[in-house]
Parts: sequence; C-alpha cells; structure tokens
Amino acid sequence: MKTFDGASYRAEHFLWQVSDGVATLTLNRPERKNPLTFDSYGELRDLFRELRYSKDVKVVVLRGAGDNFCSGGDVHEIIGPLVRMQENHDMPGLLEFTRMTGDTVVEMRHCPQPIIAAVDGICAGAGAILAMASDLRIGTLRAKTAFLFVRVGLAGADMGACAILPRLIGHGRASELLYTGRVMTAEEGERWGFFNKLVAPEELEAQAEALARELRSGPTFAHGMTKKCLEQEWSMGIAQAIEAEAQAQAICMQTRDYGRAYRAFVDKQKPVFEGD
Repeated sequence: MKTFDGASYRAEHFLWQVSDGVATLTLNRPERKNPLTFDSYGELRDLFRELRYSKDVKVVVLRGAGDNFCSGGDVHEIIGPLVRMQENHDMPGLLEFTRMTGDTVVEMRHCPQPIIAAVDGICAGAGAILAMASDLRIGTLRAKTAFLFVRVGLAGADMGACAILPRLIGHGRASELLYTGRVMTAEEGERWGFFNKLVAPEELEAQAEALARELRSGPTFAHGMTKKCLEQEWSMGIAQAIEAEAQAQAICMQTRDYGRAYRAFVDKQKPVFEGD
C-alpha cells in the first residue's frame, strides 16, 4: 500500500515542516512577495496529490514568508515565457501551463487534510487562488486580496475562480472582483465570508497554529469525509446530497474514533481521537 511520509519530505521550491501532525508550507521568496514559478506550481500540485497517502500529516497551514502571502505568478519567470509562447503560437504549451495550475487547485481540494491559509499583506492573482482553494482562511487587517487576471488581459475564469469564489462570497461580489480585478480589503473579506476571521499581523502565526492543532486533535478521518462531501455536493441535488451524507456517516460510524467519543461521553471525559 502506498504511503507518503510528510515529515521526511524535502521541498525544493518552498519551505515544508511537519510537527505533531501539523504541516506548515511557507512560500519563501519574501524579497519579491513570494511569487510562484513553473517549478513551484508543479511541486505544489505534486505535494498535495501525495498528501492523500500521508498518515502523519493531519492539517496543512499555508503561509508566505515575511509580510506578504503571495503576489501571484512571477512576472519574469512565468508571464514573460507565456508571452513568448503566445508570440510563437504555442497553444499546446499554453494549455499545458493552464492545466497544470488548475491541477494544483484540484489536488488541494482532493487531499483529505484541511488546509488553513494564513494571509498577510499581498494576496494577489494565483496567490488569491491558493487562499480561495484552502478550506479556511485567517487574514490580517492589512491583507489585500485581488484576482488580477483581467488586468493582464485574461479572463477572471482562472484555476476554478468562477466555480469556487461565488460559493464563498456570493455571485455578485465574485463577479465584481473578477471583472474589475480590484483589491478586496481585509474588512470586506471578513464581512463577505472570504476570511473566517481577522487578526493582528503579529498574531497570525499563533492563531493559524492554534486552529491547526484544534483540527489535528479532532477525528481526522471524519474531517476528510467532511471535506469530500463539501466538494462533491456542489453538483448534487438535495436528495443526492442527503444520501451521500448518509453513506458518509455510516462509514464514519465504523471508525474507532466514533466508539472513543461515546465512551468518553459516558465517562464524562473529553475524547482523544486517533484518526482511525
């Protein structure tokens, strides 16, 4: 059976650390506000795919080094080469790139671990997409989120934005951001439901870590089932969704954690979940 040891993984294009079930993934180019490259996109996609097979990673915190989350695709290392592909009429190459970036979001949504985005400062373009594709988002008061694609002559339909963003903040608000490319302030993001909460910049790391450890101490198999249902039920009618959840709960009722919770309740104790 395939397994993936998250603690022993050595990232090449970002920082990766696992401690007691919580993985911290840090985009680490602070001098340029942590932009993405072809290579970092590919490694993110592959890592999130491998996390399906990890037993030691229960939760992932996604953050940026320094005072910013992510400024999007690197202008010189991504946008420049893409323009040259366009000039050379390299449609297969362009499509290969856009499919790779989209696959990064697919793998984020398909990995069973909850992903917490800790967003400070600039969160733009593909960076805004990474935050959007996470399960939970904690922002700072200085977070500036922008889906900038229209500003470089592209559609707002990028990496699932037209599918996911309206479900987070509503169709009208998503349309405004995707058509205009304007900045969503931190206060707007919290009020609209993009951010679960806002904290002071100096509290961001501790708040994200606290939430990650709370989730890690929960029934991790059941968390993975919740994430699967949240994803699958987008395209279901209510009757299909209720049936899917009935099956999901019946599966969870076969786990040892379900029995542990009952016995802890009987003994008037807090359950200690082990994820099986």
